[in-house]
Amino acid sequence: MKASLNGVLASAGVALLCLGATACGSSVSGHTYAGNGELVKIEFQSGGKAFASMGPMTSSCTYTQSGKTISLICEGDTTELTVASDGSLNGPPDGMLSHLTKVK
Repeated sequence: MKASLNGVLASAGVALLCLGATACGSSVSGHTYAGNGELVKIEFQSGGKAFASMGPMTSSCTYTQSGKTISLICEGDTTELTVASDGSLNGPPDGMLSHLTKVK
């Protein structure tokens, strides 16, 4: 019984750590997302840095992620993105960042 209880407690601890680590694997850090026929790309780097490209133009950006919500700040403008259940990103429906899929 004691071994079984320890297993349950260990599993619960892992689950809590997993939730605290930005939804276990849904962190955008280290990944690149693209949309609109790959015209738009966002490369999320560690440390809250990102690069957003639209065609030949690239902007240096910053971002924060809290759970499944990402706040991307480029040239003073903030865009809210949400990590979808399939790992893609959803942004404002009327913009260039409305749906981005992971390319790396």
